[in-house]
Parts: sequence; C-alpha cells; structure tokens
Amino acid sequence: MKSMKEPYGIIDDEGNLFGVVNIIDALVVVFVLAALVAGTSLVLADDSDSSSAPTTETTNVTLDLGTQPEYITSQISTGDSYSPSKNSDVTITDVYFTPQDGSTRAVVRAELSAPASGETIQYSGAPPRHGRQLKILTETYSTTGTIRDVGGGSELTTTETEVVVRADLSETDASRLSAGQPIRVQGREVATIDSVTAYGTDDPDTKTVFLGLTLQSVTYSEQQVFGETTIRPGVSLSLPTEAGLVKGKITRVGATTQRGQPATREVKLQLSNVSPLLANSISPGMTESFGGETIAQISAVQRQNATIITRGQNGKIYERTHPINQDVTVTANLSVRETDTGVTFKGQTLQQGRVVTLDLDTMTVKATVVSGHQ
Repeated sequence: MKSMKEPYGIIDDEGNLFGVVNIIDALVVVFVLAALVAGTSLVLADDSDSSSAPTTETTNVTLDLGTQPEYITSQISTGDSYSPSKNSDVTITDVYFTPQDGSTRAVVRAELSAPASGETIQYSGAPPRHGRQLKILTETYSTTGTIRDVGGGSELTTTETEVVVRADLSETDASRLSAGQPIRVQGREVATIDSVTAYGTDDPDTKTVFLGLTLQSVTYSEQQVFGETTIRPGVSLSLPTEAGLVKGKITRVGATTQRGQPATREVKLQLSNVSPLLANSISPGMTESFGGETIAQISAVQRQNATIITRGQNGKIYERTHPINQDVTVTANLSVRETDTGVTFKGQTLQQGRVVTLDLDTMTVKATVVSGHQ
C-alpha cells in the first residue's frame, strides 16, 4: 500500500512562503515595490499639476491716487506691494507728486502680476482696463487709485513743459518770487520758476505777475498733464511757492516769457481834467519798476488848463477853460513787447485810446494813450 505525504501549507515549518521564499524577504520586496509605486504616482501628479498651472505675466499701469493727505503721501514709496487675491500682486515702481489747490495729488506707476489670459492678464479676476479702480493696502497706509494708462515701462513718462502763468499777488508776495526758485512737493522738485515780471495795477497793493515756469508734467493720451490740469492756455494752475499758494491762469505754453520781443517805446499819454495837486505831482524822472527792471519812465511833462464843455441857457454848446483843473501830457518810455499782431504793454495791446496804469511809487495814475503806440 502506497504511503501518502501531507501537502505543504502556505508557510512551512522553516518560514518559507510556499516552501520557496522566506517570508521576511517577501515582505521587504513588497514594501520596496509599494514605495516605488507611490513615488511614481507623486512625480506624475506633480507633472500633471505643473502642466495645468496658469502662466503668470506682468503688466505696468499708471494709477491716479487723487489728492491725498500728508500722512498718506509721506508713506508712499517704490517697492510697496499688495496681493488682493491668489496669484495677483501689485508693486509700486515709480511715484509722482503734484500740487492741487493746497493739497498733494499722487500718481504712481505700478507693476501688476497675475495669470495670463489671451493678450492680457486677469488681475484679481478681471483685466486691467482704463478707469478701473485698484486698491493698495500696506502695513502703513490704504488707498485706491484709478488706472489712467496701461502698458509701457516701469517708470512714469515725465516731460519738462514750459508755461507762462498770470496771477494777481500782493506786492509783498510778488517780491518774494525770483528766477531760479524750485517748487517742491513732498521734498520732490516738480517745477522751477524761470522768470518773474510784475506790473502795477489800479490797486497800489496788488501786482499782476507773469511767471515763467518749467513744469514736470506726465503724458496721458499724448496730452501733457500737471496734477489734474491738462496743460493749455486759459486753464487754472495752483503752485506752492515761497510766497505761499499762487493761483493763476496759463497764458502761454511752450515758452517761459510773454509773447514777442522786448523793446522800449516812447509813448505820449494824457490825463484830462485832473486836479492841480495831481498835475503838479507828476514830474520827469518818475518810474515804475520792479525787481530791478524799469517798466515805465517819464521823460517829459506838459500842463495846460483843462478845457470843459458847457451848455448855455439858450441850448448852445460852449468850450471853456477850467479855472483850476489841468490837462497833463506825459511822454514816457514804456517797456513793451513787439509781437506779430502789435505792441503789448503789461500784457495788453497798446493802442490809441487805451487807458494804461502807471504805478509811480508815490502815486498811481491812469492815462490814455495818445500816440507812439505803433
């Protein structure tokens, strides 16, 4: 009778798996294979994530922050950054300050970093469009700006723009202005006074001043802008100067002097029917001057009794000599400017019949141009 052997179990008495492989060795092999599979999965997952991640690009914009108090403008500087949402960042790359009615207007150049979307980026969920408002929040200040320009370099495009501004100032304030004075906002030079010309007015305490200025302007849509002011003749402009806040109007763009070439013109002026006290107070050698420049100088004076017109009881018109008052004819050398359209004095066209004002230091007279204007 054949003898029958017991079949082997899964693990034999010597600890071999199926009588072939040691169980310890088998576990080690399984662990190593599991680690390899897991590592491969992670690598594949990482490759998959990186391929699906959006591409980040940058765009430069100009942000107009409007007027800001000093405690805000003193904190704004290049390098300030803010992240409004995931993958969106704004960083200030350039700063520009200008005066505005006694306040400070801030304009910054900023770099936006965000996921690309077609030909633009999606900054905090939307493309950077003109007119869109963006917030800047740092550890020291919070403000909001409006996009005025998109694209270009990291710095603001500034241009030196020459203008002439006319303003009415007190004689004291006018005397405090001089060529070469810088105009600064937050320690930054934003303009320079190149020339100062002041004329007397009907009010002995007031001067009409023409300031030649070089402004540091920025370009928006091919227009030069200083603060909120688009630079063109007729617009108002405010400037913080050593004489305080000067408010005036731009009369000329592209130069720092009034129109025309400076010249001296001998003109005859007449004061009619004035009192003997005034008539005798006007004498040759009297001048109007400011800042070392002579505006007008009287070279000759002629007086005669004034002629008056009366009507008789019969209705007839009679010409009679005034018993006291006088007519005074003054010959004066005036500092004028000769232009293509005529001669100007104190910024106004000099023509026969025009009344001009002379501030002769001790007195102010108004006289009518008789001749010499051409």
